[in-house]
Amino acid sequence: MDALSLFELNELVRRSLAQCMPDEYWVHAELSDVRTNVTGHCYLEFLQKDARGNNLVAKARGVIWANVFGLLKAYFEESTGQLFTSGIKVLVKVTVQFHELYGYSLTVLDIDPSYTLGDMARRRREILQQLEEEGVLTLNKELPLPMLPQRIAVISSATAAGYDDFCNQLANNEYGYFFYTRLFPALMQGDRVEASVLSALDDIMADNLHFDVVVIIRGGGATSDLSGFDTYLLAAACAQFPLPIITGIGHERDDTVLDAVAHTRVKTPTAAAEFLIGCMEDAGGQLSELMTRLNYSVSARLAGEYRQLSAYRRHIPALVVRRFPEAKMRLLTLQINLSQAVPALLARRRHRLELLKQSVADASPQKQLARGYSITLKDGKAVKDASVLAAGDNIETLLADGRVASVVQSTDSSKRRTLK
Repeated sequence: MDALSLFELNELVRRSLAQCMPDEYWVHAELSDVRTNVTGHCYLEFLQKDARGNNLVAKARGVIWANVFGLLKAYFEESTGQLFTSGIKVLVKVTVQFHELYGYSLTVLDIDPSYTLGDMARRRREILQQLEEEGVLTLNKELPLPMLPQRIAVISSATAAGYDDFCNQLANNEYGYFFYTRLFPALMQGDRVEASVLSALDDIMADNLHFDVVVIIRGGGATSDLSGFDTYLLAAACAQFPLPIITGIGHERDDTVLDAVAHTRVKTPTAAAEFLIGCMEDAGGQLSELMTRLNYSVSARLAGEYRQLSAYRRHIPALVVRRFPEAKMRLLTLQINLSQAVPALLARRRHRLELLKQSVADASPQKQLARGYSITLKDGKAVKDASVLAAGDNIETLLADGRVASVVQSTDSSKRRTLK
């Protein structure tokens, strides 16, 4: 029996594949384990997953030779704004290769960015749809923008040129408005954008009462770095943030999920600064209008009051002339009433005094003595109780006509007294 060596078998497979699959094929798959060596060659894996279970159903090794990879990567990232990295879905033109030592692989010759753009757009739509179903898509847009947005929390890279441009634009604004800015550093490119920006938002949240707005800016950088702003977690956090968020993270033709949920989206960090200065200028214009309206209202009110005062001044003499006879008549009436009332009052008071005088006279001691009563005195004081007297006491009795001196012989409990 003839036997083949492993090499001979693999060589037979290679020739067979070359004969039966000599063409180039367009294949769509997900990238995985993308890496580049020092010579510029790119090695990767292509995956296909079950749409329902997310389980792997196919896998193949791939390679992009250096002379193709340099052009292909730049073209793809410029067209899509997406890094050529693991996790994205691509449509590539490949040839099928089989090597006796390395086995089966796909050699990439070309790529169609529109397929990836479509997949990215689909993912963005899915994220926005999920946020809308959760009822949070427009929450940040519905927040009122402060009339004077002067206290600004900035999320950016500390070394970014865009951050310096933003601060300089605010500091040197032509109106002289003051702005307070505080940087919350974050990575604005790479695969750590989401976690970094979320951490910065948490820090702002801990101190949100000290800020009016949040500005997320990214100056310069490749368009491909924008993919970090197309994630559900970051979009959901920004949509539900309690302060208005202003984004200036891309260029005019770029639009991320974060831009879609932010309160206000502008093109660049400089544009973000101009927007805030514009808000201040609008507030200044409203204040000027209010001052003008106040001056007009005060002037109109003063003029009206002056006219009213002038009318009063013209009417006073006529009113005085008309009211004087009436007042004189009232005065005469009061005078007559007073002249009549005083004698009557005096007569009533005099009659009352006579009655009081008669009452006093009737109650006097002389009047009582004249009726047959007497007053007994001891040591000049009236005696009201026999118990205060003792035998031998000298007493004096006052009568209506004269006095009688006596000596007490005895007293008894029946209050009868014996006089000598």
